[in-house]
Amino acid sequence: MSKKKMSILDFKKYKEEGKKITYVTAYDYTMASIVNDSDTEVILVGDSLGMIMLGYSGTINVTMDDMIHHIKPVVKGAPDTFVIGDMPFGSYNESIEQAIHNCSRMMKETLCDAIKLEGGAKYAPMIKELVKAGIPVCGHIGLTPQTTTSLGGFKVQGGTPESAKQLIEDAKALEEAGCFGIVLECVPSVVGEAITKAVSIPIFGIGAGPHVDCQVLVTQDLLGMYGDFKPKFVKLYAHIREEMVRALNEFHRETEEGIFPSEEYSFNKKVEIPE
Repeated sequence: MSKKKMSILDFKKYKEEGKKITYVTAYDYTMASIVNDSDTEVILVGDSLGMIMLGYSGTINVTMDDMIHHIKPVVKGAPDTFVIGDMPFGSYNESIEQAIHNCSRMMKETLCDAIKLEGGAKYAPMIKELVKAGIPVCGHIGLTPQTTTSLGGFKVQGGTPESAKQLIEDAKALEEAGCFGIVLECVPSVVGEAITKAVSIPIFGIGAGPHVDCQVLVTQDLLGMYGDFKPKFVKLYAHIREEMVRALNEFHRETEEGIFPSEEYSFNKKVEIPE
């Protein structure tokens, strides 16, 4: 029996009930279908696909066309899972009109359930207009990968009283603007707890400690598939990369030694071959 897909209204309801949820990434049909078979409630098709799927060193290179190309099969593969599409760098930064145009395009062409964009209080007026236009918006504060250069690299955010206070103000502004939830990335646990208590919408924490409303991880990270970089906050729940390499090596060995394909894996119909 398939799980029941969340609605926008469920996010706040689950927070009020104290129900914890999980939120992972997927970038293709197969992975989406696997997540859909699990108990996980939310999929983000993140611009992290730049690194995971396209081999880029960061997320800046990712385009709207890249995102739309990957979101479409995820939506098809995960009909019972709430799917959020990530707005790439440069797709909403210029103006409210640009943001409405591109967010509408993403939802219309992919049929995803919501969009996510990075930025704090200064993006609140834009988010307010997006919500007015009927676009469900998930915010993203703390470590925002699209602007890591200006943040000094991939570093923990909110580590001073002033920066922690600013993050709380950002969260309140995004809630007021109409976000249904906020991704909070790479902050001290105490800051994650304070922000979670400061707003009535759920906080989706990735490296934000145990007190947030939802835990977020990149699927390839938690399964041990992505070998290039492992952040401190990632727990390996499996070692799929090792198992995949082992299986490929076994296939190679059996081919070299003439073990595969055996009769079991061959078509054995008798056919007269003309001389």
